Amino acid sequence: MRLSTRIANSLIGAAAAALLALSAHAAESNAPAAAPAAGSAAFNNNCRTCHSAKEGDNRLGPSLAKIVGAKAGTRSGYPNYSQAMKNSGVTWDEATLDRFIANPEDVVPNNNMKPFKGVTDAAVRKSIIESLKKD
Repeated sequence: MRLSTRIANSLIGAAAAALLALSAHAAESNAPAAAPAAGSAAFNNNCRTCHSAKEGDNRLGPSLAKIVGAKAGTRSGYPNYSQAMKNSGVTWDEATLDRFIANPEDVVPNNNMKPFKGVTDAAVRKSIIESLKKD
C-alpha cells in the first residue's frame, strides 16, 4: 500500500510540475501580444475622449496618428490649435510626448488641453507613446 501511495504522490507531483511549466510557457508566449492591447487601453482611457489615433479623424483635439516626429500645431485639417501650440516650436519625440502627457502646461503653456491635467503614471505614459508609435 505504501508503494502505491508513493507512486501516486510522485505522479501527482510530476503532473503539477508539468502544468506549472506549461502555464509559464503560455504566459511568456502571450506577453508580447498583450503589450499592444495595454497601449491601446491606455490611449483609450486617457486620450480618446478628445483624440483619435486614426489618420484624419480629428475630434475635439487633432488626430494623433503619426505624431512621433511631427511638429506641434501644424497638421492640416485641424483648425483649432491654440496659438501657444502653433508657436511652441515643439517636435514630438518620445521624451517630449512623455513630458507633455505628464503635464501639458509644463511643455506648452496656455494650450487647449484643459481640463486634462496629465497622466502621472510613467508606465501608462509609456504605453500610450508605444501605442502612438505603432500608428
